[in-house]
Amino acid sequence: MLLVLLAVLLLLASGCAALLTQRSFRASAGCAVGAAVLAAVLGVIPSLRVLCGAAPQSLHLPWSVPYGAFFVEVDALSAFFLVPIFILSGLAAVYGAEYLGSYRETRSLGPAWFFFNLLVASMVLVVIARNAVLFLVAWEVMALASFFLVTFEDEKESVRDAGWVYLVATHLGTAFLLVLFIVLGSTGGSLDFDQFRVAPSQTGLLFVLALVGFGAKAGFMPLHVWLPEAHPAAPSHVSAVMSGVMIKTGIYGLVRMLTFLATPAAPPPAWWGWMLCAVGLTSGIFGVVFALAQHDLKRLLAYHSVENIGIIALGLGVGVLGLSTGMPTLAALGFAGGLLHVLNHALFKGLLFLGAGAVGHAAGTREIDHLGGLLQRMPWTGLTFLIGAVAISGLPPLNGFVSELLIYLGAFHGLTSAAAATAVPVLCVVAGLALIGGLAAACFTKAFGIVFLGEPRSDHAAQAHEPGLAMRLPMLLLAASCVLIGLLSPLAVGALAPVLANVTGLSPDVVRTHVAQAGGVLSFVTAGGVGLVGLIAALAGVRSWLLSGRRVTTTLTWDCGYAQPTTRMQYSASSFAHPLTELFSVLLQTRRRGVAPAGLFPHAASLATETPDVCSERLYGPVFTTIGRGLGRLRWLQHGRVHFYVLYIALTLLVLLIWKLG
Repeated sequence: MLLVLLAVLLLLASGCAALLTQRSFRASAGCAVGAAVLAAVLGVIPSLRVLCGAAPQSLHLPWSVPYGAFFVEVDALSAFFLVPIFILSGLAAVYGAEYLGSYRETRSLGPAWFFFNLLVASMVLVVIARNAVLFLVAWEVMALASFFLVTFEDEKESVRDAGWVYLVATHLGTAFLLVLFIVLGSTGGSLDFDQFRVAPSQTGLLFVLALVGFGAKAGFMPLHVWLPEAHPAAPSHVSAVMSGVMIKTGIYGLVRMLTFLATPAAPPPAWWGWMLCAVGLTSGIFGVVFALAQHDLKRLLAYHSVENIGIIALGLGVGVLGLSTGMPTLAALGFAGGLLHVLNHALFKGLLFLGAGAVGHAAGTREIDHLGGLLQRMPWTGLTFLIGAVAISGLPPLNGFVSELLIYLGAFHGLTSAAAATAVPVLCVVAGLALIGGLAAACFTKAFGIVFLGEPRSDHAAQAHEPGLAMRLPMLLLAASCVLIGLLSPLAVGALAPVLANVTGLSPDVVRTHVAQAGGVLSFVTAGGVGLVGLIAALAGVRSWLLSGRRVTTTLTWDCGYAQPTTRMQYSASSFAHPLTELFSVLLQTRRRGVAPAGLFPHAASLATETPDVCSERLYGPVFTTIGRGLGRLRWLQHGRVHFYVLYIALTLLVLLIWKLG
């Protein structure tokens, strides 16, 4: 506990130091980055100790805030979420030291480092807080810090709009959380988590409040609208942290609430699992379909965050169904897959956002149709991005496959040994995961192929270059972690036993027994993965040996009328995905503008597509427009006369006093 709190204090102090030294880029970045890396080391050590079986530690100090207390604890569930928070934030800080260097001549970077370290410290406090007031304070600090990071380039109108959308969305979610904690605290008379008492008649309402409140932060569909706006607007190292770990605080909050609302003596009702599976399928399928239609690389990755949050929800839904039906194997495998995907997504999505930032940093654009041929110019970035793309597509032998496989195994177990009420949702989970995986593979074939293969489509892409070591090293470490977790999957799953015991209420030994049913499959996958890596290494060695004594040259591809290809003959982002996006045209509502080729020898043709977010345009847009028009009629109250504003306050206080006396 001392080390974790020391890490938080170090982050806060270094953020203030970065502000004080903002006139010097080196001093400001050095304070912030050095402290972020040191805090990561300090925080990971006790987190891993708890995950290895050490007893949870807590600290309870009085606080003068009504109903508040500085009550923090590091148990297995908190420790599990702390590990990706510390690891990814430390690597992102190192990456940001070089990435933000291009802005040093145009703006002061002290505030950016201050809010970055403040964001990391607030995420840590959210995960270890055990008092509702402390939790909400940390939650609000996290929202405001990320808002100022999203609006880093606030001279752009699109960035300002993205910041306001995010701010509104996060505070709508906070409103639901406020009601949730008031209801929880009203029964026990305290807002300390260990004093919560839940009436059986309130559990359904509390679950819905938690699902909406935390789901807005996690990015569940249709509460996701801030995500594809905020992630592309933020600097890439911030996007990596927000997508990799910040949205997971919503998953943490939801899982933590499940431990309050459901116990072995009072298991959750089956409809909770049905709802989580429905939310997961909606988010997963809609997210990957909208990602297919995107042209901006970071916006494409943002929609894939919605998709992967949906996969996590599917795992949680399967786990809840296992608890409700008294099937511990189903519960253990479902929660194991969902929680392991939290860690896996933090690694490969952080890697992909850092890779997208390196592409934008080197080529000056994130538009997929303006890129191409970057693998020859940026080989290390291309290799790491490819590893992240394979991992997020759920392909063996990388880490994304392992967590999705656990959800599959849990769902298959539910199909073979459950009643129809459980078999139907888990069958939908199997079909949905298969569809999501296929579409994700197609989407990242498009992303990697068009960005890194072929020939450059613009001068910016032709002049791209590999970033420096500070940007390459975090990507290489994240790529290596994706490979290691995939190859050491039995160990990774076995380490989840304390976390699963915390969530399911079962003992760690019982959890290990049920998760061991997946051990044979995971061992087979590990053996196959090691064999595949070894075979690739052997073939590469043989190829290098065969070519060592020969002169290697570059020539044209097979001619046959293709002797002088141009970049106009290559796939574009729209044309590659067109066969798939056409299948979902009713959902996507893509707008097309183009000039069709005419005549025997057409001189010109063009095609441009735009796919706006349907939820934003059809659901939230009309609602907020109507609200804005209604509030606009009250502008006569805003006339700029301060004494009238004071009168409004006095009248309000008078009304409240009369109401209270009455």
